[in-house]
Amino acid sequence: MVDYGIKKWSNDSFIIKDGEVKVNFGSKPSLLEITKKIRQTGIRGPILLRFPHLIKKQIDTLYKEFQRATKSFDYSGKFSAVFPLKVNQFPNFVASLVDIAKEYNYGLEAGSKAELVIAMAYNNKNAPITVNGFKDRAMINLSFIAAKMGYNITVTIEGLNELEEILEAIKEFGEPVPNIGLRIRLHSSGIGIWAKSGGINSKFGLTSTELLEAVELLKKNGVLDRFKMIHFHIGSQISEIGPVKKALREAGNIYAELRKMGAKNLSIINLGGGLAVEYSQHKNLQTKNYTISEFTNDVVFLLKEISKQKGVNEPDIFTESGRFVAANHAILIAPVIELFSQEYSEKNLKLKKENPPLIQELYELYKSINKNSAIEYLHDSLDHMESLLTLFDLGYIDLQDRSNTEILVHLIIKKSIELLKESNYQELKRVQDRVQERYLLNFSLFQSLPDFWGLNQRFPVMPLNNLDKNPTRSASLWDITCDSDGEISFDSSYPLYLHDVDLTKEEYFLAFFLVGAYQEILGMKHNLFTHPTEVTVEFNENGYNLKNIVESQNILDILYDLDYDLNDIQSRLKSNIADSNLINKEEKERIFELLTLLLNENNYLKVSLKKE
Repeated sequence: MVDYGIKKWSNDSFIIKDGEVKVNFGSKPSLLEITKKIRQTGIRGPILLRFPHLIKKQIDTLYKEFQRATKSFDYSGKFSAVFPLKVNQFPNFVASLVDIAKEYNYGLEAGSKAELVIAMAYNNKNAPITVNGFKDRAMINLSFIAAKMGYNITVTIEGLNELEEILEAIKEFGEPVPNIGLRIRLHSSGIGIWAKSGGINSKFGLTSTELLEAVELLKKNGVLDRFKMIHFHIGSQISEIGPVKKALREAGNIYAELRKMGAKNLSIINLGGGLAVEYSQHKNLQTKNYTISEFTNDVVFLLKEISKQKGVNEPDIFTESGRFVAANHAILIAPVIELFSQEYSEKNLKLKKENPPLIQELYELYKSINKNSAIEYLHDSLDHMESLLTLFDLGYIDLQDRSNTEILVHLIIKKSIELLKESNYQELKRVQDRVQERYLLNFSLFQSLPDFWGLNQRFPVMPLNNLDKNPTRSASLWDITCDSDGEISFDSSYPLYLHDVDLTKEEYFLAFFLVGAYQEILGMKHNLFTHPTEVTVEFNENGYNLKNIVESQNILDILYDLDYDLNDIQSRLKSNIADSNLINKEEKERIFELLTLLLNENNYLKVSLKKE
């Protein structure tokens, strides 16, 4: 049995039992059972499963670990957190998050006017709101309205011009005034793709000089008491703990200095996000080098030490770790609709009475191959294929010979892999590195896994079942977009092996895990493939319920989103049918009715099990 690294990346949220992936919670249903139950309603194409209990699990872990660390180090500051909406703004996620957040007063962070409106509408009244990003007067006005609604809202200043806008808004709105935060530009930087989020040349934050100017401006206008928070951010998915510790030392000292300058109500250090998620499913590859316990211990210990050295109060600790909270709650299920080598079956072989010598040799290799000769015969067959393709290019063999060549070589590949499946890993890998099976999946990589395409971010992937069988095919995954980049190619550094299944006899589904952070909202409508059908899976004492089913948009809805006039489109289509001389009068009404039905289906392929 191959476990696809499930113990490494799943945080014990999923397990393998009876050859299937199961949710390690409640009644422990298999993902295949859930998928088939959804497909019984007629839904086809990709499915995004949401598991609210996994959102709760992450929030519980975050708060409990900080509470443990503060108790362990006798730390007097409190811990609070908000979820950055940029990570996932989809309604069914936000609704689950806000409901779960009540217990901890876990709040929301907004980075735009639209996100702030979401926070103002849905955030729990006792939970904090933070406002980050560049702001205009309208966004600042929204923040004042939120304060008048009774929210504990903090507006983080990214530039002195924003502070001046706040001072003007105070004159207009009066009390209550939102809390003011200052984003500090650290010399410390992060690591990896998002390292540029920190450092002196980072996009956001105030320099030391600007910090001093901001404090003076607050003093001058009599609102220094509203300055409650400093904020820094050194990048998403911080893979190493070292940069965090360095940034904390710098931010802690800035906090102490600002307190000494008279900012007596400054009581919060906001670490921003960056708490990493383990995406790797391979033994020899780590995407982070620390645990949540180590992270919380380091944060609390360092801030306590700095406060003691500087003689200031220990600050409250604030985080915005969205990836950590959201990533593991969502799974993308994609049906495999074709294996490209399956056309190379023995029944399609059409040998002649007299075949070219190399083809005859290939046939003899296929018939006589055994475990001891498998590697040698495989190499011989690949060499023969190169020679025969050259002969075809030169006109010495015909198209039927070429077809027989391709079929025989693929039959030898399949047979050799089957013979060697019980061999040691390295021997099998030598075979499979040279030949891959192409699995065509009914999904769009650009829509559902944009970070793979844009950042080469890999996600754990595995089949839903057959996990009690050894996977024998080195796999390249193709999506259904009309784009060559819509592929997750086989990489010997991150090998993916899947099963050699007969799609005429069984369905085969792949699951992509940890896709709940950023992927949905960054997904693009390449070829006009839109968000997959989403389903929320909620557990109860009797098992689980499928709730909030939102089907993928139909074709007309997609075109409407692009500002097409649907009446015009339908009128043009009806006119084209009416004017066609290729359709008789009796057929025209039936064809238009069929077209209307097709326009109300989604853009993904509607493929079911093809039985022979």
